Amino acid sequence: FQKLLRFKSITPDDDGAFDFIEEYLGDTWNCIKVDMEGVKNRFFYKKFNEKKQHLCFAGHIDVVPVGEGWEVEPFAADIIDGVITARGTQDMKSGDAAFLYACKHAVDFDGTLSILMTSDEEGEGTYGTIKMLEHLKEIDFIPNYAVVAEPTCEEIFGDAIKVGRRGSINGYITIKGKQGHAAYPEKCINPVHNFAEILPKLAGHNLDNGDEYFAPSKMVITDIRGGMQVTNVTPPDLKLMFNVRNSTNTKREDVEKFIHKNLEGLDYEFKTTQGSFPFVTNKESKVVRAMENSIKEVLKVTTKHSTAGGTSDARYFGAFGIEAIEFGVINDTIHSVGERTTVKEVEGLTAVYVDLIKNF
Repeated sequence: FQKLLRFKSITPDDDGAFDFIEEYLGDTWNCIKVDMEGVKNRFFYKKFNEKKQHLCFAGHIDVVPVGEGWEVEPFAADIIDGVITARGTQDMKSGDAAFLYACKHAVDFDGTLSILMTSDEEGEGTYGTIKMLEHLKEIDFIPNYAVVAEPTCEEIFGDAIKVGRRGSINGYITIKGKQGHAAYPEKCINPVHNFAEILPKLAGHNLDNGDEYFAPSKMVITDIRGGMQVTNVTPPDLKLMFNVRNSTNTKREDVEKFIHKNLEGLDYEFKTTQGSFPFVTNKESKVVRAMENSIKEVLKVTTKHSTAGGTSDARYFGAFGIEAIEFGVINDTIHSVGERTTVKEVEGLTAVYVDLIKNF
């Protein structure tokens, strides 16, 4: 774990970490490499027999930039009173270290074990995990199950696994007006005034009611701007941006229909983009039940199912029909100055993965 933390692997540079990992796993593990546009992707695998069962552990070696204000050197990875403070401790080299150890030391598995890692998860991800999965599909080697080692726990280590993720839809609206002197409003078309009564209908609106897996898909206004930063000219247009973290109950088309309905009668331009799509893994899935059992056996904790938070590469596994879950250390300092985790959690996570492989 400390060795991985000492690589300054800021997206998309692995800083040599993948060479170390390949050497660490040894000759009994095969490696497929898919590198493009400065991004490195690695797929390590070991066939224990010819069964079709295929369990993949997934993660990213890249981390976000350090930032200023650290009390320790952010890539030193020293242990102080059982705590390691370093960039990437929670997100997500703790998970990487845990599954690398568990897989390396696996003595038996009924099928194939694999490890998929990328150096571009914190960035755009365009040439990351999805490119490796596309390649695996081409060679008919897609896993059945995946465990993504993102930090998932909330208050107590072991208290949450993620069985799905919300999607992310971005919206861009331009309300058009007619610029003019503020003293002659009758000669102008003020887009701010025209939109003012509509804003409450959009801001914070729930597009669905949620369900047992997801909170409601909420319209969140993220930016509004217009005008020329003067007091005597009405603005020629008003620009807005919004984001919807959508569940499986709301699609991009639903968002667009909602906007068009509320802006009817206005002169406007509107477009949406979708950076990720929602997915959920059935609670009766083998990988869900197996992880629940391992957490209970090792940590003596009854875990809950969650879909909270932003996006992760688990969404790509879901898009390929792979039954995917996420489980990792407590998530409370990711991307922050002073990111940290405990030795106890990392050792506990390793023990859970070892048990999962043994009893899968």
